Amino acid sequence: MCGCLEKRARLSEKGAAGWEAPGRMSRLGNSMEPRVLDDDLLKLAVSEQGPREEAGQLAKQEGILFKDVLSLQLDFQNILRIDNLWPFESLRKLQLDNNVIEKIEGLESLTRLVWLDLSFNNIETIEGLDTLVNLEDLSLFNNRISKIDSLDALTKLQVLSLGNNQIYNMLNVIYLRRFKDLRTLSLSGNPISESEDYKMSIYAYLPDLTYLDFRRIDEHAKELAEAKHQYTIDELRHRENLAQAKQEDEQARREELEEHKAAFVENLNGSLLFDSMYSEDVEGSKLSHLPGISELLEAYRDKFVVICVSIFEYGLKQQEKRKVEVDTFYQCVQEAILENHAQGKRKVAEFEEKHFQILSSIREESELPAIEMKMVECGEDITQLFNELMSLEMQLVEQLEETINFFERSIIDLVGLFIENVQSLMAQCRDLENHHHEKLLEISINTLEKILKGELDEDLPDHVRALFVDKDTLVGAVGASHDMHLLRIDNREDALVTRANAWCTRFVDKIHQDETRRNRERVKEITQYIDHMQNELDSLEFGDVLD
Repeated sequence: MCGCLEKRARLSEKGAAGWEAPGRMSRLGNSMEPRVLDDDLLKLAVSEQGPREEAGQLAKQEGILFKDVLSLQLDFQNILRIDNLWPFESLRKLQLDNNVIEKIEGLESLTRLVWLDLSFNNIETIEGLDTLVNLEDLSLFNNRISKIDSLDALTKLQVLSLGNNQIYNMLNVIYLRRFKDLRTLSLSGNPISESEDYKMSIYAYLPDLTYLDFRRIDEHAKELAEAKHQYTIDELRHRENLAQAKQEDEQARREELEEHKAAFVENLNGSLLFDSMYSEDVEGSKLSHLPGISELLEAYRDKFVVICVSIFEYGLKQQEKRKVEVDTFYQCVQEAILENHAQGKRKVAEFEEKHFQILSSIREESELPAIEMKMVECGEDITQLFNELMSLEMQLVEQLEETINFFERSIIDLVGLFIENVQSLMAQCRDLENHHHEKLLEISINTLEKILKGELDEDLPDHVRALFVDKDTLVGAVGASHDMHLLRIDNREDALVTRANAWCTRFVDKIHQDETRRNRERVKEITQYIDHMQNELDSLEFGDVLD
């Protein structure tokens, strides 16, 4: 009984505007064999559900484009697999109930979908809905679902129908707390609904619900439920607050990292580069056991990190300068375009005032020579307007070209200066590494001499002593460590320089491309307007005058 009520309630809802089904599909049929949702079925459905009267006949003659369809009804078609829906990019309402669908799939492109009915199918798992970010109403009534999950992307969800499934765990209800707009929920017919505390638990866990199982929730019942489950709800809120705080912290760190990447100096505000030099340095790790090396390494690390932090802070300052330069550039461009268009609008307004007066006088004129003279005047005015608008556009092109070229030189200089100074600081890192290498080599050779003379007091691990078999082995180990460190520094510098130059090139290229596109669109706009005016005049010339 509840399932029937739910079905009637959903079918009575008014869907999104567009191709609306007039009722049951009369020619789609009801084949007994399960089938894939193919192109033929879709064409027939769209044709059958299209508008009637004159608009419908015209649509059938010209063909209905799938991309224009807003509502589609495909129920009772024994559809086994969802497919071929990618052309329906504007679809807002999709009805796929009463089929034999086993898996939610093929809906990725329907990003504008607001209403989706997959009730009365054989679906076991909620999936394939990640791109449906605008979905507000989802029905999965009468399927085989045992767990509510994979709905995270549906942040606008208001109505969720999951009655007559196999949901048994109350944790599924707690999962729904993340949907702040959820107001209607149906879970009747699930094992969970047989619990004695079913309704009171849901009232407590989902306090913003308005309807449960298509019955309005009494506010007094909500208060009683919250009081009954007060301890559990308080604990739940506490955990949610902690999780939310953690999520916000992680989001803040991600955003901060993106800002650092935009400045090309990510991970240079600490010891990460230095640590990476030793992360895979086997020989350096062995040499760190030598007497005096620990103090030497600590001093080296401190100085190295200071330089890295200097690069980081300088990079952020330069990024702010680039932002100011970019913002100023776009502001200048926008001001120039607005001023130019304002001049164009004034010229069009002046033209139209005169043009429509002449057209009106032509319609009232009875003498053919006078009509012809006024038409010639109209034609000349249209040509003059075209020349004036195109002249304005050429002036704007020249103005923007000068602005773009100036900006291009400025931004290239800024990036070049940034790179130059960073390379200078990176050179200081290499100097530190070279100095450390010399000290390490000196200590290592002194240690070798002591070992050979039997004067070494410290007891070195066996894997470290293996480096001191002879001078060549020792020098090779120190050199390998040094080469690895220099390689890490060089790679980080190369990455920074490459990305900074690439950003500059891409950004400047985009500005030129955007201006070319703007110019083409403006010329097209002017041409279309002039053509319209000329066609209007030609129509008058070959219509009214001949009459």
